[in-house]
Amino acid sequence: VLENQDLQDSIKPQKVEFRSLNLNTTLHWQPGWAREARDTLYFVQYKVYGQSTWQNKDDCWGIPSHVCDLTHETSDIQEPYYGRVRATLAGVYSKWSLSCRFTPWRETMIGPPTVTVVQSNKSVTVKLQAPRSPYERKKGSKITMTNYYDLLYQVFIINNLLDEQHRVLVYEGKDKVVKIQDLRPGVSYCIVAKTYVPMLDRSSAYSSRQCTVL
Repeated sequence: VLENQDLQDSIKPQKVEFRSLNLNTTLHWQPGWAREARDTLYFVQYKVYGQSTWQNKDDCWGIPSHVCDLTHETSDIQEPYYGRVRATLAGVYSKWSLSCRFTPWRETMIGPPTVTVVQSNKSVTVKLQAPRSPYERKKGSKITMTNYYDLLYQVFIINNLLDEQHRVLVYEGKDKVVKIQDLRPGVSYCIVAKTYVPMLDRSSAYSSRQCTVL
């Protein structure tokens, strides 16, 4: 019995946590410290906070990997959820390992906008597209994150003559098309942008650079 108890403890999943980007939500965990861990299989359950019964996640029932997609199961984004994972090895089952409480709307990271730059002789026009959620409209197109959040765009310009790291904020607001004027011909400029959620006081990472020489 003691050996089984040791094996139970040694395969128990560690650090169970939700990770979420643009409401694409996955549950992650780390294997226990058993040496034979690569033969371990995992079982995932989830529930809404306050519910008494756990739901099995069928796609993540007896899987070798350390990640499980719960995007569909957490689609009521204002609700708080829990996930939990247990492991099995050589006929022995570990106890369940529980995640912290996770509320998608509050905790998902929001990605940067997609940026397109169109140049004319002394100005650039920046076109911004909000990131998309995994959820679809009836016609099949993905719902953008602006449906769920009051998003602002922050547009920065980098003058490559001056300093690679020196980003100047040239616009903050909701416009999807931003014109930056009075730029110097022959100078290389790069544009990066972020999304910002005032209500949560949270910014995305920077978008990838779009560079142009006027």
